[in-house]
Amino acid sequence: MVIAGARTVPVVLRSRAAVSGTGTVDPATARPEGTMPLRGPLVDRYGRVHTDLRISITDRCNFRCTYCMPEEGLPFKARAEILTFEEIARVAGVARTLGVTSVRLTGGEPLIRRSVVDLVARIAAIGFEDVALTTNGTGLDRLARPLAAAGLRRVNISCDSLRADRFAAIRRRGRLATVLAGMAAAEDAGLVPLKVNVVLIAGVNDDEICDFAAFARDTGRIVRFIEYMPLDADHAWSRSQVVPAHEVLQRINARWPLVAVDEVPSGDPAPAERYRFADGRGEIGVVASVTRPFCGTCNRLRLTADGAIRNCLFSDEETDVRSLLRGGADDAEIALALRRCVWGKLPGHGINDPGFLQPARSMSMIGG
Repeated sequence: MVIAGARTVPVVLRSRAAVSGTGTVDPATARPEGTMPLRGPLVDRYGRVHTDLRISITDRCNFRCTYCMPEEGLPFKARAEILTFEEIARVAGVARTLGVTSVRLTGGEPLIRRSVVDLVARIAAIGFEDVALTTNGTGLDRLARPLAAAGLRRVNISCDSLRADRFAAIRRRGRLATVLAGMAAAEDAGLVPLKVNVVLIAGVNDDEICDFAAFARDTGRIVRFIEYMPLDADHAWSRSQVVPAHEVLQRINARWPLVAVDEVPSGDPAPAERYRFADGRGEIGVVASVTRPFCGTCNRLRLTADGAIRNCLFSDEETDVRSLLRGGADDAEIALALRRCVWGKLPGHGINDPGFLQPARSMSMIGG
């Protein structure tokens, strides 16, 4: 598919679906329930190997983003319900033995958890190929260097507007200047390539698409435009608020021609479709979770702050590992729980199915 209106270099949209046009795997390829492997990597019934673990270390946040949390916040978990650093590191260690190669720490806002640098050091010592973190950026001015020294490799920073007044309206807490300072601090500490996550909402900030593209060109930071997903605590999401990825690419390409990044291998499980500017000045990405789901190549599982393993961001089914951790279970039992959770993964998240129901937990409670 070639984007209409391109002046010089057309953009070819890559399909991220593994088998079907809906971005899921073909249910007919599922292996029978009784054949779950007890050795080897974490694989589901559709052959997807899971190598990426997202760990939420807190359900608390110092922002109240309109697309995530209500203005008055959510009832947070009691401290006793949240996994300790020792428990988090133990689950991560078991996951490493099962072939997980990368970890991303999330929240809530992970940088507000006390002694987060110590946790990064514990995770890095396990021997993962990549240790990353997603943050709103407000703590990076003081923590970027200690985090890098502890073993953090990269950060993704959320920023939904480059206009101070609009940033305040969307985030309802914090200042744009602080987040921009956090980006600079992360780069100074060597936490690169720096990615900037932008959740687009129609009629709210979609008029800044080219502003963010210019920001990517001017700073060298990779801006990733993310389709608005039904993970808000208010359950106010509607499809009319989604800005489709193809529209984002069309707008940017009409001003600065884009070229798909060639080195992205076929079947790459990373969520973003990557594009570079044809003149060589930077890169952008789109995460089309709604309009072009990439479930067919999903390689992720998630550990919530209160100790539940989830095999899909949009699933309401969870596996309780906190009880195992605190009930005397050995590592083999924890490993089996991880295997069973991954084995039960559905072909896709079903956002575009008529019977789709938004998950009970919002993004801040699950962990991005």
